Amino acid sequence: MKNIVIIGNGIAGITAARHIRKLSQHRITVISSETRYFFSRTALMYVYMGHMKFEHTQPYENWFWEKNNIDLVEDHVVKVNGQNKTIQLRSGQHHSFDILIIASGSVSNKFGWPGQDLRGVQGLYSKQDLDLLEQYAPNNKECRQAVIVGGGLIGIELAEMLQSRNIPVTFLVREKSFWSNVLPEGESAMITRHIKEHGIDLRLNTNLKEILSNNQGRVRGVVTEDNVEIPCDLCGLTPGVSPNISYLEGSDIETDRGILVDEYLQTNIENVYAIGDCAQLRTPTQGRKAIEAVWYAGRMMGETLAWHLCEKPRKYRPGPWFNSAKFMDIEYQTYGNVSNTPSERERHLYWENRNDNKAINIAYDPVTGKFLGINTLGIRLKHEYFDQCLRSEIPVETVIEHLEKANFDPEFYRNYFQDIKESINQQISIA
Repeated sequence: MKNIVIIGNGIAGITAARHIRKLSQHRITVISSETRYFFSRTALMYVYMGHMKFEHTQPYENWFWEKNNIDLVEDHVVKVNGQNKTIQLRSGQHHSFDILIIASGSVSNKFGWPGQDLRGVQGLYSKQDLDLLEQYAPNNKECRQAVIVGGGLIGIELAEMLQSRNIPVTFLVREKSFWSNVLPEGESAMITRHIKEHGIDLRLNTNLKEILSNNQGRVRGVVTEDNVEIPCDLCGLTPGVSPNISYLEGSDIETDRGILVDEYLQTNIENVYAIGDCAQLRTPTQGRKAIEAVWYAGRMMGETLAWHLCEKPRKYRPGPWFNSAKFMDIEYQTYGNVSNTPSERERHLYWENRNDNKAINIAYDPVTGKFLGINTLGIRLKHEYFDQCLRSEIPVETVIEHLEKANFDPEFYRNYFQDIKESINQQISIA
């Protein structure tokens, strides 16, 4: 029986713990300073919006951990020594391990803006961030105006949350169109219009210069790089996240942007592994990034590592890329790879219904005709269908011909497939 210590109780760490327990009798200790019990991070926004209580985000009862002999330690790791197989906690305690799994997740990005540490300036990632938001933006009387900096998925979530409490939002985005560093022009333009239609003061091509303080150390406004001052009682900093690895500085574990791991998720130190947001694959599989801060990747890493440790060696093989999100009322899905600025070996077939906020963008290789990926806005399509298409490397014409097989919308939703096919086939014939 081995002594396994897991740093972090997010989806990656807890998935590893649960599956290790299913497969073995190893001793398992999970260390986290965020919360005692695992919760669904993606549901935090719905707690603030009143759709659920925080306890509803916890998929397991509190007795689950003791019953399954998983020890929980509420503390913060300050030092890791992989060679000596010890970790040091903020409380002064030390823990030894036979196997260490680092699943410490992400931290919100900060870029050294003056005033970024004022009260009322925050990100949106942790349970503590949710608590701060309740403190500084409980209603539109305590928070008369909010400014959000950074045009990613967390930013749009925070905007929707604040709007649910009737708090006016000014949204500063440095790109010329919302999320244009990820989305192609058509989809980005649609989301940009949609945000503005919801009454959000979206300011494009705008960078933050400084965050202003009142005489009590709380934010009172921001100044943009073109010297425009915007008053606010809350400043949400949401320019993405980075791997949470600062506590490993000076350790013997190799890091780059994240913790460097091989295809078995092992670091340069034997029996020390990293999974989830904090892990950086040395050689990611084709079509995948070295660091992927998405829920399902963390879950797959945790399960893969449990099998690797308890059964037989198993490589991390995530398959074709996919993801989903929500921009206010528009659901977004992506399967495979659809570049925001396609190369000469990638061509796009784009269909849009502007009145209904629906769009599909199909990417393919114009030389081989191979299907590369698809983006959908406002139309639900099945992951299984496109996963099989991408793994089989089938021609784009075949994907289009059988597009109805991917339909995942409810029965009485309007069907757009005939319109989509006619538009896309016309584009193919012209090409």
